[in-house]
Amino acid sequence: MEPHALSQPTSQPIISLADVRLNLASRAGLVEILKGISLDIARGQSLAIVGPSGSGKTSLLMILAGLERATNGHVHVAGRDFNALDEDQLALARGEDIGIVFQSFHLIPTMTALENVALPLEFSGVADARFRARDLLADVGLGLRLDHFPAQLSGGEQQRVALARALAPRPKLLLADEPTGNLDGQTGRTVVDLLFGMKRKSGATLVLVTHDERLAQQCERTIRMADGRIVADEQSVVAA
Repeated sequence: MEPHALSQPTSQPIISLADVRLNLASRAGLVEILKGISLDIARGQSLAIVGPSGSGKTSLLMILAGLERATNGHVHVAGRDFNALDEDQLALARGEDIGIVFQSFHLIPTMTALENVALPLEFSGVADARFRARDLLADVGLGLRLDHFPAQLSGGEQQRVALARALAPRPKLLLADEPTGNLDGQTGRTVVDLLFGMKRKSGATLVLVTHDERLAQQCERTIRMADGRIVADEQSVVAA
């Protein structure tokens, strides 16, 4: 880790949330998951979301990804008003501007590493999809594993395929939900190094949910959540 200058916000943050609330149905009735979240994130910044289980971290990330709709409030991501988009338009926004890395790798088991990374590009009509996928897999150290299926790869290798897939569309925003949660310590550190390295290379904004304080400290900024609210907003002095 090295000293760094904090990312300077541009006139328009890549993420802007205002009084965002999320209510979800349960057997006991509506449950308040998010309770008035307001948050701006500068372009190119790395931000960690931390907090105890049930604090609303993953729900907040799902709203940023357009995979969950806010019950109330304003959600602007990468120049789009998510409140005004239908499901097809949200899917298009994800395909163009947002890369997502989950704790579970979500690879298609019947497709090779190369096919898993190329698929979203092919859906988007990218002419050089396979060449770009090949280059990304080489960047994450899997240039010799292109034709291997997920079951033939270790957990760390599968997460690297997932990272390459998330970065394939060259997104403006990279979202990661406990990206090392299913990995052992050394493998997790390798994936983290790749994650931050690829973030720097691409210039994308990185938002990650984590329970790992050491991982959070590698981000330029950390927000802490409890009971559906942001309770602290901290700037770090070092980053990966």
